[in-house]
Amino acid sequence: MTEILRCISPIDGRVFVERPLADEVEVSSALERSVTAGQVWRAMTIGERQAILSRAVDFIAMDRKEIALELTWQMGRPVRQAGGEINGFEERARHMISIAPEALADIKPLFQPGFTRFIRREPLGLVFVLAPWNYPYLTAVNSIWAALLAGNTVILKHSHQTPLCAERFAAAFAQAGMPEGVFQPLHLSHDGAAALMRDEAVDFVAFTGSVTGGRAVQEAIGDRFVGAGLELGGKDPAYVRHDADIAHAIENLADGAFFNSGQSCCGIERIYVHEAVYDDFVAGLILAARNYTLGDPRREETSLGPMVRAEAADFVRGQVAEAISAGAVPMVDPKSYRASREGTPFMAPQVLVGVNHSMRVMREESFGPVVGVMKVSSDEAAITLMNDSDYGLSAAIWTGDEDAAIAIGEQVETGTWFMNRCDYLDPALAWTGVKNSGRGCSLSAVGFEQLTQPKSFHLRTVT
Repeated sequence: MTEILRCISPIDGRVFVERPLADEVEVSSALERSVTAGQVWRAMTIGERQAILSRAVDFIAMDRKEIALELTWQMGRPVRQAGGEINGFEERARHMISIAPEALADIKPLFQPGFTRFIRREPLGLVFVLAPWNYPYLTAVNSIWAALLAGNTVILKHSHQTPLCAERFAAAFAQAGMPEGVFQPLHLSHDGAAALMRDEAVDFVAFTGSVTGGRAVQEAIGDRFVGAGLELGGKDPAYVRHDADIAHAIENLADGAFFNSGQSCCGIERIYVHEAVYDDFVAGLILAARNYTLGDPRREETSLGPMVRAEAADFVRGQVAEAISAGAVPMVDPKSYRASREGTPFMAPQVLVGVNHSMRVMREESFGPVVGVMKVSSDEAAITLMNDSDYGLSAAIWTGDEDAAIAIGEQVETGTWFMNRCDYLDPALAWTGVKNSGRGCSLSAVGFEQLTQPKSFHLRTVT
């Protein structure tokens, strides 16, 4: 019997999309097509690949409004915000396209008489991409575009919550004239994905998701000498220094904590505030949280939609309740939001004070619209608390002193260090994490490195 993928919309709990999962025969055929297509694709010039990928971006951008509504139905983001993801997707894709020739160019050491020497970046072969639902276009583009530009073929397994995103990519590539088999979406079960990763045809795995999912990837490829890029969870901190622009910090950090209902791997989940500005900051953050409109994400006035599933919201509610029982103080009354109800995906934003690192809400990834705020007396205290985490994806500081920001950032264990902003991926910079936030790198020129194999040419002239 064919297994069925069912995407349950968090808006009303109904099945929004159904798709059959690929069986062993379909997976085997896809792998064969990928290997055959790879010979054609890698023989094309970078310029030819750039042109096809640029056209694909054009086709996706043209359907921006329709895609935004699909996103709202699939994962619950307010429609007024959903289109912004396509803007971000386009920015990243076009940047990677523009830098590809230089990033993939031969590396030439200093001239040595009688020798021609260079290092060439060759494609790995088949890259298997596993993409999540929370930012389904923004996360997928990081690996897909770089892998294809480098001459690899790609098979994409998207989250069961956002299957239409994979199909959008496939349609755009087909319209753009990409050779058949170079990019293929497959709807797979967890077992099916694991089996594909174990296949000898797969040369690299690019995974974005949970720490548990990252361990499953490692287990699946453990007997094989292939690489994996793992972008995993986060418990990202922010530090509001004594010299910060408080109004700016409040605005940025409210957005960093609550946008997308807090469902961002690099969203802000814990804030440390210098005692000199603590009271003013907390008062402003509470007002900002209370200004969110929770409700039907299809309505233009809604600024906070449902979380992806009721179970996810209940997990965060459990963290909050446990913290309150241990002494934390909630600053937002969930009852003031008519849409916020136990047992549903609709959860009100929450600001907790009186928190400490013995509480799960300050140590365990929440992935929801809650943030804990702690008072600190010095930069040193903030650094210690920011580093007191199993995660290290991004971290941020609000200050007017750039030299201090750099000095503090050098001591914080993180993949990206922000000053006066947060929750943003600059495609010109390496996107990476430390500790349980994963390994590997995407975006920037550095992002091409894990998707290529260096090959040295050492040619001697004999006279």
